[in-house]
Amino acid sequence: MSEPIRPSTVLPALRTPFHLTTEDGQTLIGEISAPVDHPTTALLCLHPNPTGGGMMDSHIYKKAANRLPAMAGVTIIRFNTRGTTSEAGTSTGEYDGGRAEKYDVEAAVNYCFDVLKVEELWVVGWSFGTEIALCHARDRRIKGLILLSPPLMKVEESDLQFWAEDGRSITALIPEHDDYLKPDKARIRFATIPQLDLIAVDGAKHLWVGEPYVHRVLSEIVRIIAPARLPLPTELPI
Repeated sequence: MSEPIRPSTVLPALRTPFHLTTEDGQTLIGEISAPVDHPTTALLCLHPNPTGGGMMDSHIYKKAANRLPAMAGVTIIRFNTRGTTSEAGTSTGEYDGGRAEKYDVEAAVNYCFDVLKVEELWVVGWSFGTEIALCHARDRRIKGLILLSPPLMKVEESDLQFWAEDGRSITALIPEHDDYLKPDKARIRFATIPQLDLIAVDGAKHLWVGEPYVHRVLSEIVRIIAPARLPLPTELPI
């Protein structure tokens, strides 16, 4: 007997709230969801734009935290950038369009390595989160980037050139019906980065709504960072 994995499915994990302080004095709130056993790697999540409702609990990230520690041994680290509110609370400061968020990204990366002592860290950005990942997640200790629905609205050509020269792994998941950057234009914009793996996802939209698209996104993430733990289940034993 089994039952399907639903949006409300929450699997076992060690869930711990945390606070961190940025170089410019802001206090950010977040949560770590770690596997109970058999850990593989760690993933830092940079959320969509808070002016449009983005936060650490944006649904792909909440479902990643609810599932991937148990399914794939992945430690999920989520946090609210400055001025962003979720059920866990509000980070201090004000939204700055991706500029002062540099300090948020750097503080979160340092927290992962210096406090959590992760041995390997990947960064995933979604929408606005891809902008601050490309612009600010440049710490040499980071293994690579995963970009979900990148709009490339705040990213300069010099940012793309940095990653082209850097050479680290980058994967971009581009929805067929994205509101900002569809696959054909994404291929042109990302042509600067030869090592970028661009995956066009048929039928998908910017927000990845619907369990089939959630499963696809989480499966692609695990394929990159913990491939031995595929395939991800779609059902659970009762």
